[in-house]
Amino acid sequence: MSSPTGPADGLPVRMPRPRQPGRHRRPEPLVAPEGAPALVLAVPGTPSSATRSLAEEVVSIARSELPGLDARIGYLDGDNAEFPSLQAVLVHAAEERTARFEQARAAGLDVKAPDGPVAVVVPLLAGPDSALLRQVRQALMESRVAAELTDVLGPHPLLAEALHVRLSEAGLARADRARLFTVATAADGIILASVGGDEAVQAAGITGMLLAARLAVPVMAAALDREGSIASVAEQLRSSGSQQLALAPYLIGPEIEPGLVEEAAKEAECSAAESLGPYPAIGKLALAKYTTALGITPQQPQGAPVR
Repeated sequence: MSSPTGPADGLPVRMPRPRQPGRHRRPEPLVAPEGAPALVLAVPGTPSSATRSLAEEVVSIARSELPGLDARIGYLDGDNAEFPSLQAVLVHAAEERTARFEQARAAGLDVKAPDGPVAVVVPLLAGPDSALLRQVRQALMESRVAAELTDVLGPHPLLAEALHVRLSEAGLARADRARLFTVATAADGIILASVGGDEAVQAAGITGMLLAARLAVPVMAAALDREGSIASVAEQLRSSGSQQLALAPYLIGPEIEPGLVEEAAKEAECSAAESLGPYPAIGKLALAKYTTALGITPQQPQGAPVR
């Protein structure tokens, strides 16, 4: 039996396991640095309960990847306590940081005055959208808060993976190319639908090439917000030999009006997959943008290998 001061004589003592030396050593888990800026997810579109649920799942994924992360949500079109605006969230983060510093000083602690950005703002956008990004910058400027704005989430291999998953969920693509089976409804041509004009189409095209490599079918990007773009790309794919098309939204979801994807699918006379939504890669990419901005990234998230 053991005593209050330790194990009884003759019993082995459990010693802490020494860290394994060399390059195969398990890395120490990354945690958010003390006093690190908040990650503020800038959510576009009309606020709704569905949008909030999506955004909360994205920040939950980010928090699970980086313990101690202060992650918040600001809505570009928010205007109340339920859906706070991006500007209001930034101001509140700055006020909280100042209050923590003043409380520490009042307690007699020798603390350094806070400096550096109060927040790192990550737009919840798969691709560039100049109008929405201008709205984000306007909110940052009007808040008068020191905040850093990251780039959008794509292009990235993880987004090609997410698109593949959404297509397979809709029965429009094989889930695994290594398995010898066919999908009767599998598409032989993919329209990658984006919003944000020509710049967004070009950026989507990069992820489209990665998706084409995964599916071994042609993929072409088109603009949902440009009249005739979807129909034109559908015609190009059909004229090049594709007969069964599918529309894959290169969108997270909140940035477009409900029903726009369905209308585009009707225009192209094809089926459509769901938007990317809160796919785990979205949270990981948002966190990667944040940690890269702070210079604490252990490594960029990698896409799953093509099978």
